[in-house]
Amino acid sequence: MGEVLSQTEIDSLLKALSSGELDVDEIKDNSEKQVKNYDFARPAKFSKEHLRTLEIIFEHYGRLLATNLPVYLRKNVQVEVVSSEAVTYLEFTNALSNPVLLGITDFSPLNGNVIFEVAESLGYTIVDRMLGGKGVPLDRPRDFSEIELLIIERIYNVMINLLIEPWQNVCELDPRLERIETNSQYAQVISPTEMTALVTLNIRVGEVEGLINICLPYLTLESVMDKLNTKYWYSSLQKKDEREYTEKIEALISKAPMPIKAALGNSTISVNDFLGLQRGDIIRLNTKVNEELNIYVGNIKKFTALPGAAGDSYAVRITSVIREEQ
Repeated sequence: MGEVLSQTEIDSLLKALSSGELDVDEIKDNSEKQVKNYDFARPAKFSKEHLRTLEIIFEHYGRLLATNLPVYLRKNVQVEVVSSEAVTYLEFTNALSNPVLLGITDFSPLNGNVIFEVAESLGYTIVDRMLGGKGVPLDRPRDFSEIELLIIERIYNVMINLLIEPWQNVCELDPRLERIETNSQYAQVISPTEMTALVTLNIRVGEVEGLINICLPYLTLESVMDKLNTKYWYSSLQKKDEREYTEKIEALISKAPMPIKAALGNSTISVNDFLGLQRGDIIRLNTKVNEELNIYVGNIKKFTALPGAAGDSYAVRITSVIREEQ
């Protein structure tokens, strides 16, 4: 049974209707259910959570690029994630120009391929830097030669190998560059209507700036889609035992070479005497024969010892350990 209005409430309602403060259409009961339109040409296969997780992965990837590429290009490299969006493969290919650099990458053990599109200006810069130039792109674009593609392929392999670490919380990747295409018509690896996640990186090599687009088809990521969320991402971070870290650090430190020297004593002489030293001259030290020597590890005094011999070599025998508190 509906709520019964009092006479005062009825009078207020009638007054509001007569004055125009309240519209009759606004108070009509709308029993129809709201229907959300669904675009079958662009199915919503990637949620905002999926795209955000991909951004996190490629932010890590961008840091690796900025660290490793300067070794090959001998230029400062800066990388940042610009955007991530869900588009159809047709929309991605329609935005490509010719010539273009498309790295068709096998994303094993995941099914299918991932496409790396590198801006042509970056391609010319990479070739110029690898051949000893200043890294200035061409004023007028042209097709890449076979030799230039071989040089670019080397950088592509470096970039693709760097994907392993950022993706290790999702799956153990074994990516491999299959080929480089310079014409988008030969890169039809999936259906044009298939949905893809497009992650765009802005990369700056010296003074040259360009974009790298990574096209990740849904068919390739389908088996790990449940892992592409921040909740799983942070929960899957492996917590290492502090004792394990301590043991590894101690093992590494134990192999580090350390210089050790035994100081027989000190003496002060004039520059004139120093310049006149000859073989057989005797320098008087400030220590006696039976006194303990100071043993230095690096520049820190750590032991005292008595001089002696071991076989045909000079040696010292440790008599005490100097602790930090001493």
